[in-house]
Amino acid sequence: MVDVVLPCLNERGALPWVLSRLPEGYRAIVVDNGSTDGSAELAASLGALVIYEGRRGFGAAAHAGLLAATAELVAFCDCDGSLDPAQLPGLVSPVVSGTADLVLGSRQPQRGSWPLHARIANIVLAWRLRRLTGERVTDLGPMRAARRVELLSLGLDDRRSGYPLEMFLKASLRQWRIVELPVPYAPRTGKSKVTGTVRGTVTAVRDMSAQLKAAAAAASSGPVRNTPGSE
Repeated sequence: MVDVVLPCLNERGALPWVLSRLPEGYRAIVVDNGSTDGSAELAASLGALVIYEGRRGFGAAAHAGLLAATAELVAFCDCDGSLDPAQLPGLVSPVVSGTADLVLGSRQPQRGSWPLHARIANIVLAWRLRRLTGERVTDLGPMRAARRVELLSLGLDDRRSGYPLEMFLKASLRQWRIVELPVPYAPRTGKSKVTGTVRGTVTAVRDMSAQLKAAAAAASSGPVRNTPGSE
């Protein structure tokens, strides 16, 4: 079984499609982050495990889902219909086979799926990450897969927009094998809380800048040799 963490804030319109696209053997953990549109109730009626995270923030919801997971393998996916959960087995496969420790879904945008300001910010971030870590990364999308115990060992602290970046940076610092695979990226259902607005993008950039600063300081002290399964 694979547990799929789905942070959720007012995604009632997308939930039926997202949950219907989960492959057999993949359990949905919908983390309601303060929805007012009945998302949590709908998700539960559709068979998802629903948990509640009162502290607002993508990282708060994502980490609450990770803590609630019990499966050996954990995947993350947005709950807005922009990413297809049917793509998850392709990301999980390298982890299962032992050829990767963290697999990232590199978003391949369809028409209208990615505002220009967000796309530019992502290009700049990926360039900075390649320079800082040497990893061959082009995107820091939310769809990803890894082993639950190893993810918990990273000691992730960010509870806002910097959570996906912190996961990547700490995994790289510990010399995990990080693989990036392409996944289709469609226009989301409803309005984005982050990349759909300039203000949201600025907030995300600020959160991520703090993570980059911390990673640069850690890198200057030398790599942390803590690869999965080495202990």
